[in-house]
Amino acid sequence: MDKQTLHITNGDNLTKYLNELEINGEKLTWQEMLCEGPTSPKIFSDKFIEKRSAFLNEFYNVDLDLEQIDFVLNTQLGNPERYSEIVLWFEYDLFCHINMIAVISLLQQKKITLPLYLVCSGRVPGSKTLKGLAELTSAQLMSHYKDKVSLTESDIDLATTIWGIYCGKDHNLLKPFIVQSSSFKYLTNCLKAHLKRFPDSIDGLNTLERNILEIVRDNSIKSKHHLLGYALNYQGYYGFGDIQLERLIDKLSVFLTEEDNSLTLNRAGHEALLGQHNFAVEIDSNMTFGGVNKYDFQFSKKLNKLVKTVTNAH
Repeated sequence: MDKQTLHITNGDNLTKYLNELEINGEKLTWQEMLCEGPTSPKIFSDKFIEKRSAFLNEFYNVDLDLEQIDFVLNTQLGNPERYSEIVLWFEYDLFCHINMIAVISLLQQKKITLPLYLVCSGRVPGSKTLKGLAELTSAQLMSHYKDKVSLTESDIDLATTIWGIYCGKDHNLLKPFIVQSSSFKYLTNCLKAHLKRFPDSIDGLNTLERNILEIVRDNSIKSKHHLLGYALNYQGYYGFGDIQLERLIDKLSVFLTEEDNSLTLNRAGHEALLGQHNFAVEIDSNMTFGGVNKYDFQFSKKLNKLVKTVTNAH
């Protein structure tokens, strides 16, 4: 039997799109959202699955698909000799990039050494906005596929190193990689975006939280659902989905006044945007990023790095 290409995609929509375009090869759809919640270096180990199951259930009322994980590990990645190459299909945003470095790390952990390629969307000629893979026209997607990037040993080492740091306690160790050149053209933006997910040392808001409050301040927002639409479209390099942003908006309710057909900032919301008080405690979401709790550190613009939150400093 001839060997075929294994395509690892960032979601069901893209997998369906590739099938519609009759792109040859087997498809593996990556279903996780590793940009949020606890992780451990050994992907899909018992410890990893236990952590992810507990997190997804508690925060999003979602059950981890253990049958899917078993199929991926033992059927698709358990028989790499069936494949001639692996093509990764991931986008420009942080959501995709954390998943992507995890996939690369998993391939290394399983000692799969097939040629590895990346198809990554983002900037498209003629468009002012960054584009996801499933948003591309068929011609654009096929062009991206034709121009897929061959990942070098250095790229693979970089990805696995960053995954290890992400699963650890000191995310300032990511800073040197912001300026390191690689085949991951959007990695710099994603690492910067990640560090700014920690609360600002002055007002306690992270970049996404501030952005959402500014949307409410600067626009006529009718409801939380209306706000969600804005937040999805104007989130920069995060790439978060509906359920993530809905949860975030709910946590920001302390800053909002919701009336008939109107959503506005209350006094605390205006004070937060003016930096009159550090509001980190008021919006504590108990979120973990890999190996560290969001509120153990704050991002100092002055120092351009994470600093330990005073209440947790030793």
